[in-house]
Amino acid sequence: MNIHAEQDNRSSLLEERKSFRRIWITAWMVTAVFVLSNSATPLYVYWQQKFNFSNGTLTLIFASYIVGLLLTLIIAGQLSDRFGRKPVLFPGITAAIIACLLFATAPSVIALLTARFLSGVAVGVMVSAGMASVVDAGGAKLKQQASLAASVSMVLGAGLGPLLSSILSSVMTQPVVPLFIIQTMLLVSACFVAGTLPKRNTNLLHPKNRRLLLPGVPSGNRLHLVFGITVFAPGITATSFILSLGPSLLAKVLDVTNPLVAGSTACVMFLTATGIQFALNKFSVRTIFIIGAIATILSMIGLVAAVTASSVPLFILAAIFAGMGQGLGQLGGLTLIGLHVPEHRRAEANAVLNMGGYIPAALLPVCTGFLIDGKGLAFGTVSFAVILTVLSVSALLFVYSKLGPSIGRSL
Repeated sequence: MNIHAEQDNRSSLLEERKSFRRIWITAWMVTAVFVLSNSATPLYVYWQQKFNFSNGTLTLIFASYIVGLLLTLIIAGQLSDRFGRKPVLFPGITAAIIACLLFATAPSVIALLTARFLSGVAVGVMVSAGMASVVDAGGAKLKQQASLAASVSMVLGAGLGPLLSSILSSVMTQPVVPLFIIQTMLLVSACFVAGTLPKRNTNLLHPKNRRLLLPGVPSGNRLHLVFGITVFAPGITATSFILSLGPSLLAKVLDVTNPLVAGSTACVMFLTATGIQFALNKFSVRTIFIIGAIATILSMIGLVAAVTASSVPLFILAAIFAGMGQGLGQLGGLTLIGLHVPEHRRAEANAVLNMGGYIPAALLPVCTGFLIDGKGLAFGTVSFAVILTVLSVSALLFVYSKLGPSIGRSL
């Protein structure tokens, strides 16, 4: 009996190790696409000078990415849950490769808008079908670990992209083409990972598979999504501001034009988002959300202080807190989805969470960009910070009052 028990334990350990490897290999696919999502950040000032467009246009270029993402989220989660991950993942990765080609050869603002839109399409696929694939890889036993991997893979890629871009910008006079060649190679590797995923047998003629609706979740899971969106939305809106208008703020208010500073700041922001998730993933969901909301508030205080004092270190500190806010809001939201939403609705739930986060992440920075054109960078930045602080304080009070202190990761 002891021999059989020992063999069973060994088999269980081997299977668990295989599952861990499968989780992180699948997560690489998400990381590869997210490297593209923010790699253009240090190049915005370069393109702004080349094509001579305003801060308002700059935020529209950034927002075109979010428009592509949101439109994709409307259908990608449903298609993935109904027909399997592969049929959705391959078109998404293809859109990312086309975006690389457009970025590398962009002759106009229209090309940049199109490339950013296609990048958003690819990211929309990844935050729905891609992240669901990572959680699927964990099976029933490793849901929490797989949720952590899905969340970390996103912010890690989002941080590596601007770091790679800023390094190439510092050592090369013409970094754009080499950058997006490297990006394309990473995306090809993501295709190979997608090809290893299991195929789902689906009856295409079944009535439920012929009708698409707005994304939603079962009524019993709606509160899970509300908690996640409440904290995740202000956090990702803060990081969106740093990404879209941060380079201009550094150049025009803080007098820093080196693209390495903008890229490194974005990288540190998302590496912080990655590290804080590993550091706090054993905490209760309530605690994760509360710390995330407080971090976003501190980010906005740091942003106002940076503009007032013309301080680069304070700006970097604000970016670090923004990364913490996004990372923890995302971790808490994805954890609730992984633990409670049924597998056949998981990608759709991911889509709802990200739609709730990315809508304000598009609208507030765009409005701020046009406000900056009319009133100046300092006034626009402070106005943005005040609005986001109010939203973050509201999120903090909501979580504190509605999510009981005894509720942990298993809710």
